[in-house]
Amino acid sequence: MRTPARALLCLVVSALVLTPLVRADLPDLIPREVLFGNPEKISPQLSPDGKFLAYIAPDQGVLNVWVRTVGKTDDHVVTNDRDRGIRYYGWAYNNTDLVFIQDKGGDENWHLYAVEMATKKTRDLTKFPGVKAQNVMMDPNFPNEILIGLNVDDKKLHDVYRINLTTNTCKKEESNPGDIVGWFTDTNFKLRGALARTMDGGFQLKVRDEMASQWRPVVTWRSEDALSSGPIGFTPDNMSIYARSSIGSNTARLVEISLSDGTEKVLASNSKVDAGSVMIHPTKHHIQAVAFTKDRTEWEVLDKSIKKDFKAIKKLHKGDFSIVNRDLADKTWLVAFETDDGPIYYYSYSRKTGKGDFMFTHRPELKKYKLAKMKPVTIRSRDGLDLHSYLTLPVGVKPKNLPAVLYVHGGPWHRDSWGFDTHAQWLANRGYAVLQVNFRGSTGFGKKFINAADREWGGKMHDDLIDGVNWLIKEGYADKNKIAIYGGSYGGYATLVGLTFTPDVFACGVDIVGPSNLVTFMNTIPPYWEPLRPMFEKRIGGTNEVAFLKSRSPLFKVDRITKPLLIGQGANDPRVKKAESDQIVAAMRKAGIPVEYKLYDDEGHGFAKPENRLDFNAAAERFLAKHLGGRFEP
Repeated sequence: MRTPARALLCLVVSALVLTPLVRADLPDLIPREVLFGNPEKISPQLSPDGKFLAYIAPDQGVLNVWVRTVGKTDDHVVTNDRDRGIRYYGWAYNNTDLVFIQDKGGDENWHLYAVEMATKKTRDLTKFPGVKAQNVMMDPNFPNEILIGLNVDDKKLHDVYRINLTTNTCKKEESNPGDIVGWFTDTNFKLRGALARTMDGGFQLKVRDEMASQWRPVVTWRSEDALSSGPIGFTPDNMSIYARSSIGSNTARLVEISLSDGTEKVLASNSKVDAGSVMIHPTKHHIQAVAFTKDRTEWEVLDKSIKKDFKAIKKLHKGDFSIVNRDLADKTWLVAFETDDGPIYYYSYSRKTGKGDFMFTHRPELKKYKLAKMKPVTIRSRDGLDLHSYLTLPVGVKPKNLPAVLYVHGGPWHRDSWGFDTHAQWLANRGYAVLQVNFRGSTGFGKKFINAADREWGGKMHDDLIDGVNWLIKEGYADKNKIAIYGGSYGGYATLVGLTFTPDVFACGVDIVGPSNLVTFMNTIPPYWEPLRPMFEKRIGGTNEVAFLKSRSPLFKVDRITKPLLIGQGANDPRVKKAESDQIVAAMRKAGIPVEYKLYDDEGHGFAKPENRLDFNAAAERFLAKHLGGRFEP
């Protein structure tokens, strides 16, 4: 039992911790559990026949798949994961099985599982130890069959296997000749498309006219087009391929490539940004709409029959929407709305009535709190590039001279986008201005922007981030002495670069699973990335260029670190090995430089388990409060 004296002591300690951080003009503190705990419901999917709705939700604190009959409230859990939770799942076309992937401890050796909805019996469809399943292919005309890539014979190469859901058999269908990094089927579910890597860091699209025919090249995307181009699928008549292609253009256009002569027909394009997500009819196989995203996402409708639907959906809720799922009859669509200052909103839309019904939000507790707006901003780099970025400012305080966090995305061939961002909201709620910069190498802004990042890890890519910091200071948003750099994966590497290459810019840094030594990083990529090695070496640097890779590695500049650093790492990370964090932590401690290191034995590339996310973010929140002066939840 707590004594009055002990209670008084706790109150005094709490007051001491919180006094410099409390601001009456900031909104209520959003609990970390609300932001980083499990979502209440997420990822809804209709069964192909439209009779059942599945979604992911916690069961005994772990994310599992739930199902209910459409129009009823008979919700029940059908999976029984008790460890990392289920994050990726879908319906089989037989309407009785749900399939999902799961790894162990974050090792990314994904297995494909099926659970029968009626009996809740789960079976492992890929019972091969140490094997990574990827590239799942299904077809409504073959409801009990799945094609999948498995690296059983050679960990570097994925062959194609056929799974039968009735017999639970898994048999090899096609062997990988050594250069294939992706497979796809035609509209008759025949394996007739393959994407091969080329030795210059590009890709070549190959097809075969019949199953017994030889593979032949159709189009080659050289390295300069590789990251903005690629196949989408066969056209309805199987005579052409839909693809994104930047050949002859800076931005990737949505095109139709003839299989007979390789000629391109442009279906949609935008001079500023690449073609993004596409919406394809589930049974007729034609593309109906394509998204383009610069600051916000805009849809270009190609199929006139759905124009009225897009117009009606746009009126349902504020924000940027996407069609996340629909039944095979194409009567009901499930729609997700991204908002910057609220959770994700899911609606069920009836094409017959043109009306939508609200289903749920992924984190309803967020509606109790005042969230921040995310503002698109364009920052000019020192060498003239437009860096399309996002600024999130704390609610209720004057946006001047604030402590700030530069939050760097991973990839690096990825991008930040407008919408609900858990970390941006968390940091803004704690009193920080948050800047997310789409630095060169970020995807979606044309091939010149991507290719400007070649061999610029720790170089011009970092210059772009510093240009973002300088913009924050020049515009008056940030106190130049209270700016942190924070990120995961490439963003973690950027954090380490920030504290070693530019040690006077940042007050502190938070690195999650970031490479510290590009020599060891390049020499320890997962075996299934080996076919992509030419691309990695062109973009980052060759493994024979040891001096160059060392010059871009924070590990060899540890003596320059003068600011506090917090590092988080998953012990089972297959992409950025534990050694990447171990090396720099050991070097700092040997040099007498303090570093805080949190290692999670049951995680991989990032933190999937909510208890680990909450633990690390509690540490990060205290760390930032100590060195920047923001608020934190005890």
